[in-house]
Amino acid sequence: MSHPMESPEFFRDPYPLLAALRERGAVQQVRSGPHGATWLVTGWAEARTALADARLSKDTTRYFADKPSKRNLAPAVSATMLATDPPDHTRLRRLAVKAFTPAAVARLEPRVAEIADGLLERMAARGGTADLVEDFAVPLPIEVIGDLLGVPREDRTALRRWSNDLFAAGAPDTIDAASHAISDYMTDLIAAKRAAGGSSAGGAGAPGRDLLTDLIAARDEGDRLSEAELVSLAVLLVVAGHETTTNLIGNGTLALLQDDALRTRLRQDPSLIPDAVEELLRYDSPIATATFRYAAEPLTLGGAGIAAGDVVLVSPGAANRDPARFTDPDTLDTGRSTGHLSFGHGPHHCLGAPLARLEGRIAFQALLTRFPDLRLAVPPAELQWRHTRLMHGLAHLPVTCGAVPSTEVA
Repeated sequence: MSHPMESPEFFRDPYPLLAALRERGAVQQVRSGPHGATWLVTGWAEARTALADARLSKDTTRYFADKPSKRNLAPAVSATMLATDPPDHTRLRRLAVKAFTPAAVARLEPRVAEIADGLLERMAARGGTADLVEDFAVPLPIEVIGDLLGVPREDRTALRRWSNDLFAAGAPDTIDAASHAISDYMTDLIAAKRAAGGSSAGGAGAPGRDLLTDLIAARDEGDRLSEAELVSLAVLLVVAGHETTTNLIGNGTLALLQDDALRTRLRQDPSLIPDAVEELLRYDSPIATATFRYAAEPLTLGGAGIAAGDVVLVSPGAANRDPARFTDPDTLDTGRSTGHLSFGHGPHHCLGAPLARLEGRIAFQALLTRFPDLRLAVPPAELQWRHTRLMHGLAHLPVTCGAVPSTEVA
């Protein structure tokens, strides 16, 4: 019998199950096994606390060191920066964070807008029905992170496919195969960039430079990260650099298509879009369940006694709909105060959050402007959702583009 969090109903709409769990208690034991219990954190206050609690380790290598496994995950996927604790996490994050500061991200705005406009132009040229996920929500962040890392354009479709497979619930062989494919690809790309040489001057975004080349320089010149860390950091950046944004654009567009009044307000006053992005992130979080943590020592969280070695899974999707934190949480309300946990909290707060926000703002504004008559092409009940416990996102979003404004055609 499959676990409720691996059911088609959960993939489509996880919130009823998460709400039912939260009503039993903000921290609930959901599994028990030979290596201890697994706890799910669904309350906002408890989730925020857990995300910043140093007693909850992310060091998967240490956790699995003495536990037999039939899995064959590539180390570059199983031991990324997300799966480390300070001081290693601090060192690795410092190497990448410069490319994602607000100032660095602001410099990307013209390129992001250019990519968005080009994708929508192709949708308009085809006319009729489009798949907003495959035609817009996927390629926009893939192109942006591909540019940032210097990934050849012809390889980006394969990277997206492998990344998507990494989150396939209940398909360990698919996940393992994808982990090796994407790890091998980034290893080869690093070797090609290293062989091509290049000046160590300048930074990401400078002529002939990209973030991956800068990380190679950090490895080769300063020896601030190992070769394995370099590959795993490259894998993490390409995967995390688009997954959240793809789901934000897909889920957010679906929510907007079901709220004509809000869509009209945002189109008439684009200054409201940044707040709308924050509420869309809360209302239908791209992340259903955060990545693996375990208790390095006994602790109490939300009244639950968690033993050393127990696994703790934090659910941003549940926390973002906690009625103890958000009034009427199942309603989309762009006027509410922020405080969602879709980008996490604490040391592992998503370093790409400024870029995801920029991409979301540009994507929604361009979409609303270009296609004011955008409509769902199928009933909501017929939409297909990705089969993944970690992410929550649409596999496809069929839409009818409608008439293009005459000002756009002229």
